[in-house]
Amino acid sequence: MLRLFFIVGVLIFTTSCTETDESVEIETDNESSSSLADARRHNDERNAYFGDLHVHSMYSYDAFIFGGIASPNDAYEFAKGGTIRHPAGFDMQLDLPMDFYGVSDHAYYLGIIREMALGDSPLSQHPVAEGLDALDEDVNLRRSVFRRFADFASAGNGSEVMDDRVVKNAWDDIIASANRHYEPGKFTTFIAYEYTGTGPEEEVLHRNVIFRDSVAPEIPFSRIDSDNPQDLWSWMDNNRAAGIESLAIPHNSNLSDGLMFALSDYQGRPLDSAYANQRIRNEPLVEISQVKGTSETHPALSTNDELAGFEVLPFKIGSSIPTQPQGSYVRKALLDGIKLQADQGFNPFKFGVIGSSDNHNSTHVGNEDDYYGVSGLLDSDGQKRGSLPLDPTPGNDDVYFDRYARFSASGLAGVWAEQNTRESIYDALRRKETFGTSGPRIKIRFFAGSNLPDANDRELIEKSYANGVSMGGNFIATNNQPATFLAWAAKDPNSAPLQRLQIIKGWVQDGQIYEKVYDVACADNMEIDPVNHRCADNSASVDLEECSVSPGLGAAELKSRWVDPEYDSAQHAFYYVRAIENPSCRWSTWDAIRAGVEPRSDLPATIQERGWSSPIWFIPPQ
Repeated sequence: MLRLFFIVGVLIFTTSCTETDESVEIETDNESSSSLADARRHNDERNAYFGDLHVHSMYSYDAFIFGGIASPNDAYEFAKGGTIRHPAGFDMQLDLPMDFYGVSDHAYYLGIIREMALGDSPLSQHPVAEGLDALDEDVNLRRSVFRRFADFASAGNGSEVMDDRVVKNAWDDIIASANRHYEPGKFTTFIAYEYTGTGPEEEVLHRNVIFRDSVAPEIPFSRIDSDNPQDLWSWMDNNRAAGIESLAIPHNSNLSDGLMFALSDYQGRPLDSAYANQRIRNEPLVEISQVKGTSETHPALSTNDELAGFEVLPFKIGSSIPTQPQGSYVRKALLDGIKLQADQGFNPFKFGVIGSSDNHNSTHVGNEDDYYGVSGLLDSDGQKRGSLPLDPTPGNDDVYFDRYARFSASGLAGVWAEQNTRESIYDALRRKETFGTSGPRIKIRFFAGSNLPDANDRELIEKSYANGVSMGGNFIATNNQPATFLAWAAKDPNSAPLQRLQIIKGWVQDGQIYEKVYDVACADNMEIDPVNHRCADNSASVDLEECSVSPGLGAAELKSRWVDPEYDSAQHAFYYVRAIENPSCRWSTWDAIRAGVEPRSDLPATIQERGWSSPIWFIPPQ
């Protein structure tokens, strides 16, 4: 297995990285890992913690219809290293426990479908509940029941089945489960839910709402209350005034058809400073990667970025209608934000980034080589998720069910926090000292300043905090000193080595926005071309017969002290880090190899897993 092959890389990492104690935890077994976490309760230089803040349990209407009957309690046991039974009958278990986790069920019909299916509730007598108490493994039947309910709800009838008592009981269980499983210093849980707002044509305007503490409002705000995100933010502001702190994290902007980062609000009015202040106060982060695609950028938006097409979902789910790139991707939003800042003095898109999974099995989504699927019985095997051909019919070979084939085995949230507690991790989320990955536990750090230490300085982190700003922060530019950066990444010991470390820059010049990608560190002593700023190819490859990878290539760690050769202190700009692994097999290829068939020719056979830091924003001197 791929994951065993790379464990030797940890030995390199622990000798070359200045923060060697951080790598030990992920090498040990669960018991030793927990003991180490308890012993290391506070670190002023901060520890990397990994988690998933986008997980659905039996209380989400879609999860339950498609076979997801695991509870929030089960979800937290899984995150701590336990086993959950997939609706199709196989076991799901993490190779390493999560550091933090949040069950984020849909507030929209929270617990309602499950209540209808129990057969002992007045809700079960409603016509739309027909068949819910007799669902079997017939996927087509489940789809028809889901479609009937979705049509019923979208026609404006949904409020007649929104039983507040049922919603309250489900919400209370979600809160109680999160609080019961919280182990400060060892495992952090967050009370959370998903707000599933939509645009006028069902465009995705979803957010996950994460609460800082052990208390939450009586009932979560849902799209039945309003589809306008500004109404959600006002509800959050009111809660904050009453002492209940939370933040929202937009996700799947790639499926928003341009609405998530539109230059007008929900009602079509131009954005202004009041909108920007309210949005960033409530939404400091955005989810950059998950099962339904990566939202960093798109080839149509970043024409000079050869890696822009990574795990892009080209069509709206369940259709062949292309998605709208403009207004749907994070990098373009960051660019539009600094242009608004330069032109009008406000920035509504000043987001940090995380990844998460959006799994509907109460679990994480799994790894490329052990992919669980995302929607219960709908994509529980290779044929259902489109990686294997359907059973052939005469004259009709190699036909695939295509709905899920371009879904991703992604993603993961990372934070740098002093300790594994709600307060510390939430504060890291709030200050945007965060990073996201496409699945592996790649660690990324990023600093900017005018007096940063050399990358090999033994006091690298202490001096970087003292003399610069970390990712998620603002750097006030100076007229006389160039911009310097410290970029650092360490591989997941159980995943592929790193191939390159990049810094992506966006800036405003003469009223126009620009972007550029710089490779700043290369594996295998490969040189950076001074013209195109790219590392030479290290020739890492994958044997598609068995998914083995090139031995001896790639790095356990990459770091660089980099000076922007085109820096102009008068420009509004942002920078962020992207860490790229060597190629490895995509989940669809693993499925095909295990089944003894050729991988689909229209899907990428390999993948270069990656991670993204939150940006640092450069503000011109006043």
